[in-house]
Amino acid sequence: MITQPPRIKLLTMFQLGLYQMGLGMMSVLTLGVLNRIMIKELAIPATIAAGAIAVHQFMAPARLWFGQMSDAKPIAGYHRTSYVWMASVLFSLTAFLAVQVMWQVGASLQAVGWTTQTQVWIGVLGLVFALYGLTLSAGSTPFAALLVDVSEEEERSKLVGIVWSMLMVGIVIGAIVTSRLLPAQGAADLEALRPAVNRVFIIIPSVVCGLAILATFGIEKKYSRFRTRTTIRDREDQITLNRAIRVLTASPQTGLFFTFLLFMTVSLFMQDAVMESYGGQVFNMSVSETTRLNAFWGMGTLIGISSAGFAIVPRLGKTRTAKLGCILVAVCMVLIILTGFTANPKLLQSGLFLFGLASGITTTGAISLMLDLTAVETAGTFIGAWGLAQALARALATIFGGGALDIGKSIFSNLTLAYSVVFGIQAIGMLIAVGLLSRVDVKAFRNNTKAAISNILQGELD
Repeated sequence: MITQPPRIKLLTMFQLGLYQMGLGMMSVLTLGVLNRIMIKELAIPATIAAGAIAVHQFMAPARLWFGQMSDAKPIAGYHRTSYVWMASVLFSLTAFLAVQVMWQVGASLQAVGWTTQTQVWIGVLGLVFALYGLTLSAGSTPFAALLVDVSEEEERSKLVGIVWSMLMVGIVIGAIVTSRLLPAQGAADLEALRPAVNRVFIIIPSVVCGLAILATFGIEKKYSRFRTRTTIRDREDQITLNRAIRVLTASPQTGLFFTFLLFMTVSLFMQDAVMESYGGQVFNMSVSETTRLNAFWGMGTLIGISSAGFAIVPRLGKTRTAKLGCILVAVCMVLIILTGFTANPKLLQSGLFLFGLASGITTTGAISLMLDLTAVETAGTFIGAWGLAQALARALATIFGGGALDIGKSIFSNLTLAYSVVFGIQAIGMLIAVGLLSRVDVKAFRNNTKAAISNILQGELD
C-alpha cells in the first residue's frame, strides 16, 4: 500500500517561491541592465541588442526534452531537485560570461565600427545567451513540474499566487539592489560603470544559487505525488519522448492554449526590451533611475498576483480572471503611451504600477489554468510545452519590441510616437488573446488526454 504524501503547507509554498524570487532577480540583470547598457551606453541598435538577448528564449524547445528527462530519468533519486540545483549553478556562471562578452562588443564597436570583428563578437554574445537559455530551461522546467507534483488542483491558485508573487518580489529586490550597486552617472562615465556592473553580476547570481538550493531542499522527498499518481509500472523505461509528445498532442485544446500563451506573453513582455530606454530617451532618466522602473512594475504585479490568487480566481474562476487581466493590460498600455507626452517620470512610474496590477491578474489566471491543463503522468513534458510557448513568446516579444521601436523611429521623428508603436501592438495582441482564450475547454482537454495516456502508455505495452 502506497502512503499518500502530506498536503503542502503555506510556509512550504513560500519556500518554493524562493526559486522564483531568484529568477526575478536574474531577469532584472539580463533584460534590464544589459539591454539598457547595450542600447544607450554602448549605442548598439535596439534590434541587435534585443535579438542577442532573445537568443536564450529560442532555446525553449529544449524545455520539452528537459521536462521529459525529469519525468523519466531521476538523478541521485530525484526527478526534479537535482536538475534545479545543477542548472542554477550553470546559468549563474553563464550570466557573468555574457557580461564580459558584452564589453568586448562595445569595445570593438567603438574601436573599429561595424566590421567583421564586431559581428563576430555579436555572434559570440548570441552563443553565450544560447547557453544561458539551455541552463535556464534545465532548471525552470523541472521546477514548474515539481509544483504540479506537490499540489492538488484546489491548492494551485494559492500556490501560483505565492510562488509568482515571490517572482515579483525578486524583481523588486533585484531592481532596488542593482540600482544601489550601480553608479547614477550616465554614458559619460562608462569606465566607472563597467566594474560596478561586473560586481553586480557576481553578487546577484551567487545569491540566486543559494536561493535555488534553499527553495527545493527536502520538498520533493516529502511532498511529491509523482510516483503515487501514475498507474504505469517502471515508468522510467516506458515514457519515451515520442510517447510523451503523443500524449501532449492528443487534445486540440493543447494547440489552442499554446497559441493563447504565445499571444498573451508576447503582448505582456514586448515593453521589456524598450522600457528602460523609453525612460532614458523620453523622460531623461539615468541608468539607476530606469532600473528602478522595474520596482514599480514589480510591486504592482506582486499585488495583482496576490489578490488574484487569493480573491479573484476563487470568485471569477481561472479563465475569466485571465480574460479580465488581458483587457486591463490593453488599457494600461494606452495609459503608458499618454505618459510619454507629459515627459513626467512620476506618471510613468504610476502607469507601470497599474500595468503591474493588470499583469499580475493576467499571470495568475493563465498559470493556474496552465497547471490544470497538465497531465500529471507526464507533468514534465506538459510543463515543457507550456514553457516552450512562454519562452518562445518572450523571445519574440524581445525581438518585436526592439524591431517595432526601430520601425517607429523610422516613421516618427517624435520619440513618444515611436515608442507608441510598441505599446500599441501590445494592446492589440492582448485583445486577440482574449478571443483565443474563449475557445479553451479544460474539461475537453482532460477527457482527450486521459484517453491518450491510457492508449499510449498502456495499450502499446500489452
